[in-house]
Amino acid sequence: MFLKEICFHRVYNLVFLLKFDTIYMVITMKKFIIKLIKKYQEATKGKNPTCKYRPTCSNYAVQAFENYNIFYAALLSIWRVLRCNPFSKGGYDPIPKYKKELKAQLKAEKEANKKESF
Repeated sequence: MFLKEICFHRVYNLVFLLKFDTIYMVITMKKFIIKLIKKYQEATKGKNPTCKYRPTCSNYAVQAFENYNIFYAALLSIWRVLRCNPFSKGGYDPIPKYKKELKAQLKAEKEANKKESF
C-alpha cells in the first residue's frame, strides 16, 4: 500500500511538471513570436506602408498573440495576411474580440439615438 502511494505521488508530480513545462513553453513561444514581429516592424519602419487595413497586419498579429492562444492567433494572422491583397477593400479590421465590442457599442449608440429622436 505504501509503495503504491509513493508511485502515485511520483507520477502525479511528473504530470504536474510536464503541464507546467508545456504552459511555460507556450508562453515563451508567444513572447518569441511577438518579438519577431516587433523586429520586423523595426526593420520596415522607414519604408512606405503597403497594408490597406487598420491596424496593420503586423499590429493585428501582435494583438492576436497577446489576446488569444498561439494556435488561434496564428490562424487569425495567416488569414489576415491572405486577405491583404490588391483586390481587397481594406479599412478598419480589428481582432474578433474588439469587433464584438465595437458592434455592441454601435448598437447601443443607435438605440440611444432612436430614443432621443422619439
